[in-house]
Amino acid sequence: MDTKPFISAKDALKKEPISDVIALKDSMKYFDAEFFNDSKLREMEDGAKEFNVPAFRENRKLVATENGGLHNPSVLLFKSSWSSGSMTSETRSFEYPRASSVHRPTNDEDIAFMSVIELGELIRTKQITSRELTDIFLRRLKRYNPVLEAVITYTEDLAYKQAKEADDLLAQGKYLGPLHGIPYGLKDIIAVPHYKTTWGSRTFKNQVLDSEAYVYRRLKSAGAVLVAKLVTGSLAYDDIWFGGRTRNPWNIEEFSTGSSAGPAASTSAGMVPFAIGSETAGSIAYPAARCGVTALRPTFGTVARTDVMSISESLDKLGPFCRSAVDCAVVLDTIRGTDAGDPSSREVALGDPFHVDITKLTVGYLDDAEMEVVDVLSSKGVKLVPFKLNYTVESVQSILNITMDTDMLAHFDNWQREGHDDDYEAQDQWPVELRRARLIPAVDYIQAQRARGKLIREIKDSFTVDAFVGNVTDWERVCLGNLVGMPVVVVPTGLKSIENPPKGGTKRRTTVTTGIYAPPDHDHIALALAMAYQSVTDHNKQRPPIDDLGPNDVIQR
Repeated sequence: MDTKPFISAKDALKKEPISDVIALKDSMKYFDAEFFNDSKLREMEDGAKEFNVPAFRENRKLVATENGGLHNPSVLLFKSSWSSGSMTSETRSFEYPRASSVHRPTNDEDIAFMSVIELGELIRTKQITSRELTDIFLRRLKRYNPVLEAVITYTEDLAYKQAKEADDLLAQGKYLGPLHGIPYGLKDIIAVPHYKTTWGSRTFKNQVLDSEAYVYRRLKSAGAVLVAKLVTGSLAYDDIWFGGRTRNPWNIEEFSTGSSAGPAASTSAGMVPFAIGSETAGSIAYPAARCGVTALRPTFGTVARTDVMSISESLDKLGPFCRSAVDCAVVLDTIRGTDAGDPSSREVALGDPFHVDITKLTVGYLDDAEMEVVDVLSSKGVKLVPFKLNYTVESVQSILNITMDTDMLAHFDNWQREGHDDDYEAQDQWPVELRRARLIPAVDYIQAQRARGKLIREIKDSFTVDAFVGNVTDWERVCLGNLVGMPVVVVPTGLKSIENPPKGGTKRRTTVTTGIYAPPDHDHIALALAMAYQSVTDHNKQRPPIDDLGPNDVIQR
């Protein structure tokens, strides 16, 4: 081993101006590490120049030249399963209910608000063609998008091609299942060949990723018809994107909130029968609640994220926005599965939500649960008990932010270094968070993950019921649910008057929702309970007053 001549701390300080040590010492307060003396600081400076910085630069060349995707995924994988063994088993399709006595409505408006199951029966019985459905939904997208700002790209040519394929298959006697010929939309962080995948950002608004995202491949193989790439907030943060800001169909004076803004608003307004969105920290729960649609944030890892923009490899999840929990189950069954491009994805051994005996379940309800849901489930034979999640970890929200922001910066390191954060659509969002993330030491990122592990163990021990009902937009619970990887179904439970309504009245409303939460790998339990609730209520079937416009809003007739 080579040896270096000994240099005393006093001599080392003579090598460089003392101001360098003072500057380094001053910077330590941003890392909560103000305990080093001057000699140690000089040693640290030399080590950083000699070892750290060259290593950082070499690693960036290897893995950080591309922004956003799951290129070169981390080997530090998060597994959300609470089972001590493997939950993997042979994946079996759910046994879907068949809608009986479904007849084609006489007007397109009624068709647009039919469920996936109902539309699938119209297709199967040849009462309507996929081409006709595609016409209906493309017309609605183009009619209402000037108001809602929910669409980034119409995939019209592809839609008609896929609709023709669906109709031709049916003419040959080949029926692919309930999504055969059904139009839908994708959040525009999901890659589709030959079409722009903009990530909602002006920096990437002309980006074309000629690859097929896993979720798109699954839907294509089921015969579904892609009609539009829907709005994602810029780089999947809230509802502001390079073309504007997406509005809430129930009250167009409001914005939809959450980065899955396009999928939520489009499904709510009957512009698509269903859509695929994503959540890292609330981007399914918030827009679904605001726009009054049923949605599922699945167990982490249930749906492979190959060729989807990545924020955090241990938090990102894809899930459906639908008219009902039944539709969510159908779509989940189609898109779930593992793919080599996403090492965290796995074959989750879900039970069939259509065959859950809910009378054998014990379901908790939190203080903020919508009591109508509790009463309805109780009347259906479910055992309901007061419940509270008990945990001692007080840093849940900061663990989420440290994890999400550091992971996001790793995926967009090059973007920040090239100064594109200056062009970002909302300067108080990612630019602020990612600059702050640059000051999170690796050791404290790991400590946050250790604290996350403690939280998961405490939640597992506290989860003494089969599921629980509670507020779905409480920020602490949103952070907790995403850190743990637990599924939740967002369930519309009613409407109330908007605050400060205009004189003369208005049809605009504020939606009321709740969440049905289940342990990881038990999405079918939450779906079964949501289906039971919706079987005797009609809140999920209400239509927003999208034509109730303001003086400066217009729609295309």
